Amino acid sequence: MKVSAKLNNLRMPNRKVKLVADLIIGMDVADAINQLDVVAKKSSPFMVKLLNSAIANGENNFGIDRDNMYVFDVIVKEGITLKRWMPKAYGRATPIRKRSSQIEIVIEEREEGKNRKTQDQLEKEKKARIAAKKKIEKEAAKESEVEKEEVAEGSVKEVKKKEKAGVKKDAAAPNAGWANKIFRRKSGM
Repeated sequence: MKVSAKLNNLRMPNRKVKLVADLIIGMDVADAINQLDVVAKKSSPFMVKLLNSAIANGENNFGIDRDNMYVFDVIVKEGITLKRWMPKAYGRATPIRKRSSQIEIVIEEREEGKNRKTQDQLEKEKKARIAAKKKIEKEAAKESEVEKEEVAEGSVKEVKKKEKAGVKKDAAAPNAGWANKIFRRKSGM
């Protein structure tokens, strides 16, 4: 079974993306990810992200085993071109073409149906993930409520301390401010 993922309008010329795309055709997905991590091209992180998306599509939508997947094809097309102008000497202007590309990764199974999950198994796993996510959210909500209560209690104590300290400062304030009237901070005196 073939599974695909698409990336549209990547702001990179398609001839540069094709250099990376041609490296991974025919590889197992794990080997392809390792290969892309090593390649020192600007488009390789985008290809890794797209490849992971295609793998997730296969696992979650069709129940395909990750170890049974390989990169069947990588299609790189020309996307939209942004046209800009660069001013030059003697009143001329030369065009600048900022090209983009569209990438589609197609993944297929090595052995058809090997370790593939049924639709019922996929639904059970999805329900289990949702239940686990709700449980984590409830725990996080409880922790945040406890923290808010602790902060509220601490802030009341701090306000009382500031009020007591403020009374002492106000008593000494009239005598302390005469130097500031004469010697300003940036006057140079």
